[in-house]
Amino acid sequence: MEKELENAMNLRKNKNYAESNHILVKLVEAFPENASVNYQCAWSFDLLGEEAKAVPFYENAIKLGLSSKELEGALLGLGSTYRTLGEYEKSQITFLKGIELFPNNRAIQTFYSMTLYNLNQHSKAMELLLKCLIDTTSDAEIIDYKTAIDFYSDKLDEIWK
Repeated sequence: MEKELENAMNLRKNKNYAESNHILVKLVEAFPENASVNYQCAWSFDLLGEEAKAVPFYENAIKLGLSSKELEGALLGLGSTYRTLGEYEKSQITFLKGIELFPNNRAIQTFYSMTLYNLNQHSKAMELLLKCLIDTTSDAEIIDYKTAIDFYSDKLDEIWK
């Protein structure tokens, strides 16, 4: 199994997504209780633009129990996939779990802001994005205005007179 999984990963790195997916589907058939194989298979469907097919593999991988690093990626992938399928509430629940478990993962927070946008929580989405920006940027001009951006991030609807 390890050799086939490594082959599938190498194919993915070389952008041979369909061939990688074919191997991963076969691996899931042979090892349905392997969380990591389910996760990799889900990811492979996402890369092919077949998000609906990815969902059960993400869900199964999470249920079976993943390493911390893989769980982090699976929660991001599943939350994003739910969002692209219009399942915004499921996306929100998944991202909130990801943020709770991995509070320093700015990618999860950024993808969650997209879900907030879809849920018409525009102010919260902008606040989260602005905080991610000021916490991660190396842009000198943004850093110069970090205090102001932070201050206004949750006051976007206020009018100052």
